[in-house]
Amino acid sequence: MTHSRILIWLITTVFTLSHSLAYAIDNGVFTIKSKYSNKLVEVSNASQSNAANVAQWNTNGHNTQKWLITRVSGNDYSIINLNSGKALEVYARSNADGANVVQYEFNGGASQLWKINDVGNGYYSFINSYSGKAMDLYNFQTSNGANISQWTYYGNDAQLWSLSKLANVESTPWDPSLTNGPQNHWQLSGNLVTHDPTIAYENGTWWLFQTGPGIYGKWSSNGTDWNGADPIFPYGLSWWANYVPEQEGTDVWAPEIKFYNGKAWLYYAISTFGSRVSAIGLASTTSISSGNWQDDGLVINTTNSNNYNAIDPDLVVAKDGAPWLTFGSWNTGIKIMRVNPITMKPFGQLYSIATKSGGLEAPTIIYRQGYYYLFASAGVCCAGTDSTYRIIYGRSADIRGPYLDKNGVNMTAGGGSLLDGGNSRWVGPGGQDILNTDVIVRHAYDADDSGTPKLLISTLNWDNSGWPKY
Repeated sequence: MTHSRILIWLITTVFTLSHSLAYAIDNGVFTIKSKYSNKLVEVSNASQSNAANVAQWNTNGHNTQKWLITRVSGNDYSIINLNSGKALEVYARSNADGANVVQYEFNGGASQLWKINDVGNGYYSFINSYSGKAMDLYNFQTSNGANISQWTYYGNDAQLWSLSKLANVESTPWDPSLTNGPQNHWQLSGNLVTHDPTIAYENGTWWLFQTGPGIYGKWSSNGTDWNGADPIFPYGLSWWANYVPEQEGTDVWAPEIKFYNGKAWLYYAISTFGSRVSAIGLASTTSISSGNWQDDGLVINTTNSNNYNAIDPDLVVAKDGAPWLTFGSWNTGIKIMRVNPITMKPFGQLYSIATKSGGLEAPTIIYRQGYYYLFASAGVCCAGTDSTYRIIYGRSADIRGPYLDKNGVNMTAGGGSLLDGGNSRWVGPGGQDILNTDVIVRHAYDADDSGTPKLLISTLNWDNSGWPKY
C-alpha cells in the first residue's frame, strides 16, 4: 500500500503558495481603521441583530471591532463581524450616496460583497460590489459613534482605511479525490481496537485519536500498521467536572483533529450516555509527534435545558478557508457555527443542518468541487453486533445547508443517502472522519471477534455526479 497523493499534496501546496495570484489582501481577521479619524469600524453596541448599525469607535479590543475578511471570487470579499457572525452590507441594496452600512445575515448577494483596492501607502478603499460606491466616514465626523455609509468614490481620507491583520485564514481546502477511482479498503494490522476515530497525517506519520481514557492515540508510518500511543490527558483535566459532574473517570468521546494556521487542533467531547449535560473541549500543539499539547479549555457546553447536545465535534474548513465547527446528536440533531480563527472557538448563529428519528450523530463535513458534503452516523452505536449505526450523507452549495440527499430529501427532514451500512462481519459502521476528500476512517463491530469495535480505513471515491462511494 502506498499513499503518494499525500506527498504530491505537500509539493503542490508549496508550489501553490509561492505562485499564488496577487490580490489586495490575503484572507484573515482584521481591524479596519479610518485614515481620517484614526478610529476603528465596529458594529454599534456589539449588537447581534440584523440591520444593526456600523459606526466608528476608539480601539477597545472587542470582537465587534474585528472582521473576518475572505475572498469570495475575483476581487470580491465578504466582511464578517467577529462578534455577531453577520456580514457588512449596504442597507436595502441602495445605490444612493449616504446610504447606511449595516450588518446582516450573510446571503452572498452583491450588496454584501466588497472590492478591496490597495491605493498605496498602507491604505485601501472598500467599494461595494452592488452599488459601486465607497465605504465612507459620513460627513467627515471624528467622534465616537460617527456613522459609516457609502458615497461616490473620490479617494479622500474619509474613504480610505488601513488594515491590521490579527490572524490568518487558510485557502480553499485541498481536494485530491478521484472520480470513479478503484475501490480500496486498506488492509490493516496492529493496534486496531477503535471507537470514533479521527485521522491526521504529519511529516510522514499517520496519527489517529479515538474515544477512550484521556484521548487515546495511535500512530503508523504507512497508514496500515498501527501502534498504540500515550493518551493526551492521562489524568483528565480538572475543569471537565465543572460542566459534566457525572463523567466517568477520564473517558473522552469522539475527538477530532485537524491542522489549521500551522497548528494541530484537537476537539473532543465530555459527556455521559443518554444525557445532554455535555461539553466540547479543545487542545492544540504545533506538532503532534512532540506530544506537547496545550489545554485550550471549553469550546461550548450544553445542559438538559438545551434541545441539542455538545458532542461529536468536527472542524470544517470552508471554500473561502474560514473555519466552522459542526457537532451534535439525537435531540434536534446536527448543528454548525462559525469559528473564530484567533481562538478557534465558535461564535455567531447556531444553524441546524440535519436530524433523524432513531438517532443521528458524529457529523463530518468536507468541501469538494462546489458542494459541502455532510456525513453522519445514523442509528444506535455502542451495542456491539446489535448496533444499528450506518453512515449517511447529503450535500449543499452552502455550508449552512440545506443538505439534500441523492433523492432531494433535506437532511433536516430525515433525509440521508446510505454510504456504508456494514456487512455480515463489520456491523454498525460509523463514528467516521475524512482526511481531505479521499480517506475515510470509521469503526465497526467485528462479528468474528465478539463484536469488538475495530478500525476501518478506505479510500473515498466519487461518482460522475459528484456523490461519494467506496
